[in-house]
Amino acid sequence: MLRLERLLRPKSIAVIGGGAFAPNVVKQSLKMGFVGDIWPVHPKRDEVEGVKAYASVADLPGAPDAVFIGVNRFATIDIVRELSERGAGGAICFASGFLEAGADDEDGERLQAELVAAAGSMPVIGPNCYGLINYADGALLWPDQHGGQRLEPGTRGVAIITQSSNIACNITMQQRGLPISFLMTAGNQAQTGLSEMALGLIEDERVSCLGLHIEGFDKVDGFERLAARARELSKPIVAMKVGRSEQARAATVSHTASLAGSDAASDAFLKRLGIARVNSIPSLLETLKLLHAFGPLPGDTLSSMSCSGGEASVMADTAEGRKVRFPALTQEHWSRVKSTLGSFVAVANPLDYHTFIWNNEPAMTDTFTAMVSGGFDLNMLVLDFPRGDRCSDADWWPTVRAFEAALKTSKARGAIVASMLENVAEAHAAELFKRGIVPLQGIVEAMDAAEAAAFIGEAWSQPSTSPLWGGRAECGGGGKAGDATPNPALRADPPHKGEGKVVPDEAEAKALLRSAGLAVPQGACAASVAEAVAAAEKLGFPVALKALGVAHKSELGAVKLNLKSPEEVRATAEALLPLGTGLYVERMVEGGVAELIVGVTRDALFGPVMTVGTGGVLVELLQDSATLLLPASRDEVEAALKNLRLYPLLDGYRGRARADVSAAVDAILAISRFVQENAHTIEELDVNPLIVCGEGKGAWIADALLVTNEGEAAASVSHEKKAVVSVEG
Repeated sequence: MLRLERLLRPKSIAVIGGGAFAPNVVKQSLKMGFVGDIWPVHPKRDEVEGVKAYASVADLPGAPDAVFIGVNRFATIDIVRELSERGAGGAICFASGFLEAGADDEDGERLQAELVAAAGSMPVIGPNCYGLINYADGALLWPDQHGGQRLEPGTRGVAIITQSSNIACNITMQQRGLPISFLMTAGNQAQTGLSEMALGLIEDERVSCLGLHIEGFDKVDGFERLAARARELSKPIVAMKVGRSEQARAATVSHTASLAGSDAASDAFLKRLGIARVNSIPSLLETLKLLHAFGPLPGDTLSSMSCSGGEASVMADTAEGRKVRFPALTQEHWSRVKSTLGSFVAVANPLDYHTFIWNNEPAMTDTFTAMVSGGFDLNMLVLDFPRGDRCSDADWWPTVRAFEAALKTSKARGAIVASMLENVAEAHAAELFKRGIVPLQGIVEAMDAAEAAAFIGEAWSQPSTSPLWGGRAECGGGGKAGDATPNPALRADPPHKGEGKVVPDEAEAKALLRSAGLAVPQGACAASVAEAVAAAEKLGFPVALKALGVAHKSELGAVKLNLKSPEEVRATAEALLPLGTGLYVERMVEGGVAELIVGVTRDALFGPVMTVGTGGVLVELLQDSATLLLPASRDEVEAALKNLRLYPLLDGYRGRARADVSAAVDAILAISRFVQENAHTIEELDVNPLIVCGEGKGAWIADALLVTNEGEAAASVSHEKKAVVSVEG
């Protein structure tokens, strides 16, 4: 693993290049008060921004800790090679025109590979990135202006990494009072991936938490190491992962050539790691503010106070459907709050304390103290400050002081929430931080932040998850392979482009599943109407009859259920036989309470990805599902089921029979093991439905679609097909 200490916390900086960008690095570092050595490199200048310049890398007085390379892409490679041989600590490659240039530039891929080879063991960030701002030491390897300020000595700030240099520039301009210790851009990740950068940053004691803007993951195992180390250091991580839309995924590939993974799998991966996910830049920044001040929240309970019923309603509505909540007050707590307010005030959570006590600091202190005494995980006070150029905010500070006193009395966490971003000035936000109050700007963003912090608290309270199967631990730019060690049974690559697929029919697929010990009803193949009737009589009525070789049987009328006599089977067989390649007779699953779908697909980055959801013919309509990465634990499967809208039906909705949830979990885990044991051949498995019967009666695979790649699987399927009638008869 690359060592980034010298690059991230340099004592000497070399700046190579001319034009407008490289000299600006010197200017910005001087402006920020960097106390180390600055060594500009330019073949024709004696000085840059008043600092002595050197003609070449060879002329430098020593091996620089950090280097900003601001020359064209061809010259960049030679300079990287010189720096590596000189023993430099690391370099920022500003130039573009490497792999991100795409297929239209035939030199891009070659140059990126040459860049990685030239670097050797020297860390290289980029190419195609702005670089690094170290606000803790005033070291800026940054070619543009920025809006940040030096971190005060003895304090901490957040670290942020983004795969977009322009987003990084915009973040430096934030006026939200968020203290930033480091800001870094990742670029192409040709050699050094985002997870490696993050691991280097969180080790700094001046970093309180970490924010990530992720377009594509560099390494599965790298992010697993990052999440584990963040947990050890109690430094929470929040990420804004893009790629939900087709347009975003296309932009991601063209921008960084990183492996984005499917969005559902990416979401499951972040949840597995205990990394909170938000969907906007403002929510990312507000979450970082909350995590910087308090770290993860221990629970999901909130309180809200405002002097407006309208604001109380907005707060309540914004929490609707979220995992954070405003619990009702207990009778004792209600009485405490009520005793501080007049008879005209209705006490509730969220609380509208009205304007009766506005600007009465002792009265507000009493009410706020009574409200926050309820042991909530986060207490919110809705307060928008007036604009300073036209109004006075003098009457707002007694409210702030009252809230501050109430929080201190109860040793509680508190946030002042402005309904609009612009209604908390930067100086006010900084002052609130000093008072131990988090300034959260925007009600939706405040709820996003609270939900993210509560998620991390819940995730950290649980045992760490096991590593994934190994994934495709590749660097985003394709410069080198990662060092992941997959399970030997999962090493084989998926089939190459152009290779064929094998799609066993339902009888063959079920024979494979049954041979692996999965719960599949007894069944038999039939080539004629007479064979179907004979098989049904042997299996016992009622039976299901299906046409083989048809993928979506229900839509084509190729499946008939609950046939109770030889006559019904004969008539149905005559109708179904022309639809497919044969018939399949199966013992009918009786006593079903609910139907699930269990699907597994192969993701290029994460390997086997499992979807569990409401099954049957309405699966596409209801879209009620959860995504799991493998291997998944029993607890994870149970949690996935409980998060389905279907779950109340499994749990005995309105007095109905309870389903055999334990058997359903057993079946899902068995499917998971089957896929992992055969991951080198399975491309897709779709079990729909998995019929979950009443308690003690099991869960059964009623239909299965299996897609494998050529070779070993085909031979296995052929063997099972020969045996299917005798085995299942």
